[in-house]
Amino acid sequence: MPKRTDINKILVIGSGPIVIGQAAEFDYAGTQACLALKEEGYEVVLANSNPATIMTDTMVADKVYMEPLTLEFMARICRYERPDAIVPGIGGQTGLNLAMQLNDKGVLNECEIELLGTNAASIKCAEDREEFKELCERIGEPVVPSQITYTIEEGLNAAKEIGYPVILRPAFTLGGTGGGFAYNEKEMREMMANALSLSPVHQVLVEKSIKGYKEIEYEVMRDANDTAIVICNMENLDPVGIHTGDSIVVAPSQTLTNKEYHMLRDSALKIIRALGVKGGCNVQFALDPQSFSYYVIEVNPRVSRSSALASKASGYPIARVSAKIAVGMNLEEIELANTPACFEPALDYVVTKMPRFPFDKFTLASNVLSTQMKATGEVMSVGRTMEESLLKAIRSLEDGKNHIHLEKFDVKSLSDKPAPDNKKEAIDKLLTYIEDGTDDRIYAISQLIWLGVDLSVIFNRTKIDMFFLDKIKNIVEYERKLENIKYNSGCSVNVQSGAIEGKDSKMNNLTADKIASLLSYETLYEAKRMGFSDSYIAELLEISEDDVWKRRTELDIKPVYKMIDTCASEFESYVPYFYSTYEDENESIVSDKKKIIVLGSGPIRIGQGVEFDYSTVHAVKTIHDMGYEAIVINNNPETVSTDYTTADKLYFEPLTSEDIMNIIDMEKPEGVIASLGGQTAVNLAEPLTKRGVKIIGTDCDAIFKAEDRDAFENVIVSLRIPHPIGEAVTDIETGVKVAADIGYPVLVRPSFVLGGRAMEIVANEEMLRHYLKNAVEVDVDKPVLVDKYVVGKEVEVDAICDGKEVFLPGIMELVERTGVHSGDSTSVYPPFSISDKVKDTIREYTTKIGLGIGIKGLFNIQFIVDKDENVYIIEVNPRASRSVPFLSKSTGFSLVDIATKVMLGSTLKDQGITDLVPPPKQFWYVKAPAFSFEKLNGMDAYLSPEMKSTGEAIGYDRKLKRAFYKALQASGIKMKDYGTVMVTLADEDKEEALPLVRRFYQLGFNIEATVGTANFLKSNGIRTRLRGKLSDGSDEVIKSIQAGYVSYIINTRAILSGVHYEDGVAIRQCAVRNGVTMFTSLDTVRILLDVLEEVIPEISVI
Repeated sequence: MPKRTDINKILVIGSGPIVIGQAAEFDYAGTQACLALKEEGYEVVLANSNPATIMTDTMVADKVYMEPLTLEFMARICRYERPDAIVPGIGGQTGLNLAMQLNDKGVLNECEIELLGTNAASIKCAEDREEFKELCERIGEPVVPSQITYTIEEGLNAAKEIGYPVILRPAFTLGGTGGGFAYNEKEMREMMANALSLSPVHQVLVEKSIKGYKEIEYEVMRDANDTAIVICNMENLDPVGIHTGDSIVVAPSQTLTNKEYHMLRDSALKIIRALGVKGGCNVQFALDPQSFSYYVIEVNPRVSRSSALASKASGYPIARVSAKIAVGMNLEEIELANTPACFEPALDYVVTKMPRFPFDKFTLASNVLSTQMKATGEVMSVGRTMEESLLKAIRSLEDGKNHIHLEKFDVKSLSDKPAPDNKKEAIDKLLTYIEDGTDDRIYAISQLIWLGVDLSVIFNRTKIDMFFLDKIKNIVEYERKLENIKYNSGCSVNVQSGAIEGKDSKMNNLTADKIASLLSYETLYEAKRMGFSDSYIAELLEISEDDVWKRRTELDIKPVYKMIDTCASEFESYVPYFYSTYEDENESIVSDKKKIIVLGSGPIRIGQGVEFDYSTVHAVKTIHDMGYEAIVINNNPETVSTDYTTADKLYFEPLTSEDIMNIIDMEKPEGVIASLGGQTAVNLAEPLTKRGVKIIGTDCDAIFKAEDRDAFENVIVSLRIPHPIGEAVTDIETGVKVAADIGYPVLVRPSFVLGGRAMEIVANEEMLRHYLKNAVEVDVDKPVLVDKYVVGKEVEVDAICDGKEVFLPGIMELVERTGVHSGDSTSVYPPFSISDKVKDTIREYTTKIGLGIGIKGLFNIQFIVDKDENVYIIEVNPRASRSVPFLSKSTGFSLVDIATKVMLGSTLKDQGITDLVPPPKQFWYVKAPAFSFEKLNGMDAYLSPEMKSTGEAIGYDRKLKRAFYKALQASGIKMKDYGTVMVTLADEDKEEALPLVRRFYQLGFNIEATVGTANFLKSNGIRTRLRGKLSDGSDEVIKSIQAGYVSYIINTRAILSGVHYEDGVAIRQCAVRNGVTMFTSLDTVRILLDVLEEVIPEISVI
């Protein structure tokens, strides 16, 4: 079928703010789709509310609407733009659901808009559990015994009939939201209530548990001509029972027999043909490891979360091809790397995907994994063997690990008994621990293997295939070999316990001859082939990483770079997309052009999201336009920066100094840009500089001045810029003394942190001692900052310094006062309440800081403005920040492009920027945080100095209140104009909250409150239903929330007194479980009321 010429304008719906289960994969897919459609000559209109992504940049689509992704707003865009067609399968579940709503409500028919690609009937069949089950039965494909339910009672009856345990799968949800295993009637009743509330169609599939089966995915593609191919198949290391987004995944599958592979392949192709899918599709299977029996779990009739991984693993751009199929093109007509898209890729390497979890930030959240996704991001690695690929993935996670080893699982950490009882106790604890899937189970398994536990015992506890266990054993045995080499050289090593005696006394004074005797060519080469890092080899042998690196250099042991072959070796082709391995032939052709390397930001995690990929992509484009060869190093398969068409060369590698230096040694670049990839890249500047690498832009001296406490204080004191008084402490007693001198409350945090991790406001000495003893490990190497907590407005700027001048495009004012992390605050450009005097002070301080620190490129500053209009500086980030995409899109200045040119030598004046403080736009832009609390069982959703949001959304309008309305809606807040407001307040907040509660009351809301708050409200003339306190034994509050009539909960916690009650935690957790909108900051409540008063019609007598 030829390309459609009867349509001109196409609407693409994005996926909105990043939340767990729907992350940057859809920014990548949407960007690919928009560019592919533009390539074919169509006008592309994009609707997406996420300002952080490259997808919503004006260079991607012809028109961009960053409006809330709701039926109301999408219908208005359709009626205004009148596109000829809409592509439904690119924006994840959000985009698909919206397209179906537009279809079902008649909007598409009314506006004569065609649904491209897979049609509505096929989508409904794949998404509706009952229809899909009937289709599979009709074509002879096995499905898990199940029943569709619409009420709690139906669910209970289904579970009784099927038999416990059962798994719940709510329809039309993302990331397994609301799903999970129920083992008894009590669990079933609670889970059904939650699942029904989260399904937009109130439908839940109750199915038989098949825990222990292998989980296999096939990414498939089909065109209108019925040509269907498999892009690649993937296998979860964990058996069924853990969401695939939370599992370690390998591609291609490693344990299937040829018969099993083709059996499932045939099934996947048969299903998409029966469904009539046109484009990319993901099919998930459960395979019985003891037979050839299997079940079809589900089908995603769209570009899925796994599609990004499959695209990067195979080099086959699934979203790009899907978009072209949607406009009528067939696979043989679509060119990929000089080959037709109808050829199936062939993988002669092993790809490993590992999830990145937020449990380092949310220590109270349960790390037990199930069918509801919890990971915030992922990394991908490529190697020639499973061992190499797995170890590269582990060190790509950037969570402090450089190998398949965790100290918490060492014998000494698990038992204080004498040998040999300590080993037995450790094994017993570990065997119990691995029965549940957790974020760190693989490290516990590694330790069990180290302790000599038979693989069959581990298999029986985990059902992880023996193939994978054997690969982990290979790694452990080579660890043992290296430690034995050290042991035989004279160092006392307790091989049985895995604890090296005298580990603190590293043998840094070893001679080169001694190191050579430890590391022969064969020993070192085999370790590198297996994927061992220099740092872990050094750790095992108790020598320095530099010693290993020097020895590798001596022996000329260095990696080669292999190309990801996108064309199944059918045609000669060169795709500049590489991974490292230790073999002979190098496939990366080094050009004689001047090169610049840009370091990416690695896996998405809270505090470092897709905003930094936006910066990376912009920098690459600018570098290329300036005549350089642009090279990207990154390891995140979800992002646009790791699309091999983005840069001149892409290296899919861990972001460690070793892996980067290997590339630098080969490519010989002019330098490396380390200020655009978040804290990940900034942290690499120092080790790279020590190896002689030129850091382009802000150098290590400037980074040190911004990030080292003493150096920073020296700078701001010399510049006469005030800051909250404080000190860095290295022990508990000093911390207590400093806090006493400063005066409580104080803000405490570890130095060099990301996303405010472990940051708290502490109200008294008891809390401070607890914090310094339990929350952080304070010592000389890990100082803790103790600062005076200043109450005030928080203001933020992103600016660019070229060494002579500073460009300040805009000031952002945060709605929430100090005490809430800026990433969790609602941010407004231009500022809405600070005076011109304060703005002038901020501009003055920003210029002084940029020049005083020695910034060259982007930097970010956060300020506090107190009630007397004193301006204090909180911190400086000598890099691109999270807010750069938002401010760029709000002001119209492409900050990364300007900054990249500055870093490469073009001054602000050279670029024609003479107005260093441009006037603000006559438009309001609001950035609102998006949270994923419902995915993380057990965590406290109270907003604090530690960042908790996973994404952000934008709202903009000529009127500020309308911009607030749009931003709140776009971020996922359920805006209700009726119902009940539940109020539980700290004593210190009651006076401030009183007029806010009165405004709710005057809007017609009912008010409920706990005893102390209720009595206060009643005494001030507000009719209030009194609810008993949990701590007094009453469950009235919980029952009110569970009943479904509570629209909003206002729950504050005492900051100044530090008196916290467990009641608040339980209320907040109940609110999350029941999907009730909750506010813990009165500032946010204030803007909600401003919005509600704008949209709710007032009633009055004549």
